[in-house]
Amino acid sequence: MAATTADASDIAAANVAPAAMASSTPQDTTPESWSVHGQLTNVTQWHPAFNAPYSGANSLTPGSASAETTDMMLFLGARLWHGAGLYLNPEIDQGFGLSNTLGIAGFPSGAAYKVGQNTPYVRLPRAFIRQVVNLGGAVQPVPADANQLGGSQAADNLTFTVGKFSVVDIFDTNRYAHDPRADFLNWSVLDGGAFDYAADAWGYTVGAAVEWTRSWWTLRTGLFDLSAVPNSTQLDPHFRQYEWVGELEARHQLFDHPGKVKLLGFVNRADMGSYANALSLAQQTGAAPDTALVRRFASRAGAVLNIEQEVAPDLGVFARASVNNGSQETYEFTDINRSLSAGLALQGDRWGRHDDTLGVAAVVNGLSGAARAYFAAGGLGLLIGDGQLNYGTEQIAEMYYSWQVQKHVAVTFNVQHVVNPGYNRDRGPVPLLALRLHADF
Repeated sequence: MAATTADASDIAAANVAPAAMASSTPQDTTPESWSVHGQLTNVTQWHPAFNAPYSGANSLTPGSASAETTDMMLFLGARLWHGAGLYLNPEIDQGFGLSNTLGIAGFPSGAAYKVGQNTPYVRLPRAFIRQVVNLGGAVQPVPADANQLGGSQAADNLTFTVGKFSVVDIFDTNRYAHDPRADFLNWSVLDGGAFDYAADAWGYTVGAAVEWTRSWWTLRTGLFDLSAVPNSTQLDPHFRQYEWVGELEARHQLFDHPGKVKLLGFVNRADMGSYANALSLAQQTGAAPDTALVRRFASRAGAVLNIEQEVAPDLGVFARASVNNGSQETYEFTDINRSLSAGLALQGDRWGRHDDTLGVAAVVNGLSGAARAYFAAGGLGLLIGDGQLNYGTEQIAEMYYSWQVQKHVAVTFNVQHVVNPGYNRDRGPVPLLALRLHADF
């Protein structure tokens, strides 16, 4: 699953520019009847050999290793009627994440899914309808973009999105850290690490969301289908297992610079295993604990605080804090029960490269006490499981420089440093280097 978390940021924001952020430059607001956009992204990532006295089934390979992923996507849009558009995103994917996307809870490549293939394969990750209902207020231009037909809409509006897409196309977005094709790569920087959002193994689901936007705030909520079993390639065909998400966004001006504060809550309802029950069964049988053996219908809730703030026209900062119920197994995203991330993004104006960006971030991920005991006894999670555990928080630093070669082509150099990969003090640290090539039209 790409974080993401998405990968998960290709749907352009439905609620375009609140009045305080609207451009004063005259724009063409003639409604687009249809649109075609596209992108190609290749990410190659490498790490050297690192210290690891033991490994488990879900460990990061301790020897020197590299991996690459490539994806090509078309963004097709067609206007259905006033305020409504149909969007289809056919995609061709190829490649794998490092160690088959295992071994680090804050996985270092948002371009990597939890499944991979050596040969290219075709999917349709997004197929949805979006309807905007104008409620009044100033008429604002809607710029033409991928998954966004150009035109105009009222500042106050209701937006409905129904179909197949990613939860984090709409929820937990952040101007500075959310797009693995343009900014950071680490899963727990791109999204709230403890946001266990509904998704198949590629990061997409079926559901519906509604957003109510007024002058300075937006309230959004959605209902989404969970996988048939945790981390599955198939969604629950009967929608018996589902997720509710709600988010309140408040927009503000701080010394004439725009910012946002978002508070998100989610509840997953599904067949999931308790870490304590898995440990209890393991003690009786003498086998390694396995949450798959003790699953029963239960709820798992969590929350994310998400902040973005422009400090200067070329500089922005961001932070996220997230937490979830750590007594139950992770269902979809990654093995994180609490996470704190922060960073900045600086455009290249100060050295004469306006379209270049330098980004720096740090994140600390943690496990609940129940999860620690489970992994220490040899349990496996979605991404981690070394067979034993000398627990320490997973600490990750990331820096990237995006060089805009020309309008539609960018090359990004990315460096990460992971301390205690998989929360294990006995392994690492792990330095990682990545090169990202991106083109769009």
